[in-house]
Amino acid sequence: MAVLSKIRQRSALMIAVIALALFAFIIGDLFKSGSFSSTSKDVGSINGKDISFEDFRIKVSNVEKSGQGITATAAANRVWEQEVSVALLTSEFDKLGLRVGEKHIIEILKADQNIGQNPMFLNAAGMFDLAKFKEYFKANPAQAEFLKEREKDAELNAKYQIYSTLVRAASYTTKAEGKLKYEMEANKANFSYVGAMYSSIKDSDVKVTDAEILDYMKKDEKRYKAEESRSIEYVLVEDKASKEDIAEVKAKISSLLSGSVVYNQATGKNDTLAGFRTTANPIEFVNANSDIPYDSTYVAKKDLPAVDADQLFNLAPGQVYGPYVFGNYYCISRSLGKKLGVNAKASHILISYEGAQVPNQREKRTKEEAKAKAEEVLAQVMANPDSFMMLAFQYSDDSSAQQGGDLGYFGPGQMVKNFNDFVFNNGIGKIGMVETPFGFHIIKITDKQDGIRLATVAQKLEASEATSDKVFTQATKFEMEAADNDFKKVAKEMKLTVAPAVTVGALDENFGPLGNQRAIVRWAFDDDTKIGSVKRFEVANLGHVIATVKNIDDSGLAPIEQVRPFIESKLKKAKKAEMLKAKMTASSLEAIAKATGSKVEQATNITLDNPVLNGGVGQEPRVVGNAFALAANKMSAPIEGNTGVYVVKTISIVKAPAVKDVAPYVAKVKAQSAADVNRVLPALKDIADIKDNRKQFNF
Repeated sequence: MAVLSKIRQRSALMIAVIALALFAFIIGDLFKSGSFSSTSKDVGSINGKDISFEDFRIKVSNVEKSGQGITATAAANRVWEQEVSVALLTSEFDKLGLRVGEKHIIEILKADQNIGQNPMFLNAAGMFDLAKFKEYFKANPAQAEFLKEREKDAELNAKYQIYSTLVRAASYTTKAEGKLKYEMEANKANFSYVGAMYSSIKDSDVKVTDAEILDYMKKDEKRYKAEESRSIEYVLVEDKASKEDIAEVKAKISSLLSGSVVYNQATGKNDTLAGFRTTANPIEFVNANSDIPYDSTYVAKKDLPAVDADQLFNLAPGQVYGPYVFGNYYCISRSLGKKLGVNAKASHILISYEGAQVPNQREKRTKEEAKAKAEEVLAQVMANPDSFMMLAFQYSDDSSAQQGGDLGYFGPGQMVKNFNDFVFNNGIGKIGMVETPFGFHIIKITDKQDGIRLATVAQKLEASEATSDKVFTQATKFEMEAADNDFKKVAKEMKLTVAPAVTVGALDENFGPLGNQRAIVRWAFDDDTKIGSVKRFEVANLGHVIATVKNIDDSGLAPIEQVRPFIESKLKKAKKAEMLKAKMTASSLEAIAKATGSKVEQATNITLDNPVLNGGVGQEPRVVGNAFALAANKMSAPIEGNTGVYVVKTISIVKAPAVKDVAPYVAKVKAQSAADVNRVLPALKDIADIKDNRKQFNF
């Protein structure tokens, strides 16, 4: 319930307090506004180029209005990323002097189906007609303004295509790299080794402090850099139905089962009203008494509440069941009859062709070739129905091929017409073929489900006004007490639970398990909010959240809680390595094996390209690399590997015969660098001078 409804009967003193609070809020807002504040008018800058708040706000508003259901904060984050990317890439384009002409821009625009395949812009042969395109926008000035914006985007995209091509062309793979790749695949090492596993030491025997994690991050600040953050603890006082509220709803809905007598003022007599069991019009009864309107859908047993599914599904027509709880509702249900085959389960094999509505065909076929192939597959299925799954794996052009063609359960109208008609007009086990806009389907009906139609009166289990008032009082009392005392101590005294701390950034929306709670995050970053500050928030459909700031981190490094799982495991591994190395000082593998409780293992024909040790150890490139580097019969120092500390003794290195043509290996190396262009933008961001002032604005 809203805060105003909570306080409408409070005293004049409360009203005076609110008035003062509102006055303070207004004054505070004035000081934060442009008239009284030195806050930047720019939302940020990129390499010294400012981004004005007004331009940024308009772009954010346009994203919000795009119909994607995006919040203001999410829209601001998206626009910011776009602004940064465009600014950095545009700077690179300008340095290179990249230019694009009308032809290139038109090609980019044509790639948009709304333009390239728009009937207004196509000639008689179905091809894009540039003259028609230009004539349309010449005759429609309002649309021409829209096109100007699209052309700007198209120009950027065109330049990026050229830029990407230049980056790819600049990436060159030498024959020497190809030769090295060949040798890594073909040269083989044979060696003995002893491995002392990290798992032989319990994690609980190795301690890692926060100070050690912080020192580790400081050694690589670039990798662990982060925006400032706040760590927030909170107490949730739920505004939910009490036991008394639940009992009241149950009693109310139970009373609807039988008839009732009410006084009729018009006649001056008592009228007897039919109850749910005896009403002649259960649908009208539901709509008059239920919080959820009547639904005429036939429901399969699997979709009924699990605890009551058997009783509900087996109701005879007219029979009533309840009251029972379903989610946040108390319900009573009356059967209006069953229907056979309301849901069906089927598998299919799709054989598509060029021009059909399927983006990823296994092979290109004409429609005639597809039909012939589908008839061939159908014949195989008819001859051996059990082969359906394997044939779907082998031939189907639909993504369901990975499930052997299984589409699961679906209802009437969910599939395209010909497919739907075949499935719902035939029985279980029927196999056949139909054509749809997607291609030719070989279908096997695997199951059908019956359904029951229920008239259900559902009344929501929610807190009464009296309960909500108690919750409000409890939450307010906790807020006041915690403001001047230890947060956890007060929570314990009031028998409330303090939730684990949630770490958030200035522009985050998500607040741990509570989901989108932007108001809490925004408060945590207010200038007036300090460590220990406490504030209560009323959250719709949940209750009251009383939050306190546990920690403010403006170090520029990621919060320790966030990186702990990753860094702690590394530091524990390093400490375990030192403990194991201390046991590996002997001069022979046998002695080292005895000292570490392990044994001497043999590795045969191991390559640098696939440095996997036997026995499920996995990849150990440093160990194998050392084996290749050692002379025969030489023993290494202890090597810190992925899974343990190793000592190796090389037996022999078998060199592969020389090859004249290393082109296939050059191609392999080159393929590995094909995605290097995707690393450009992150690299540009890494070295850019980016100032982000968004937290100063109300996003």
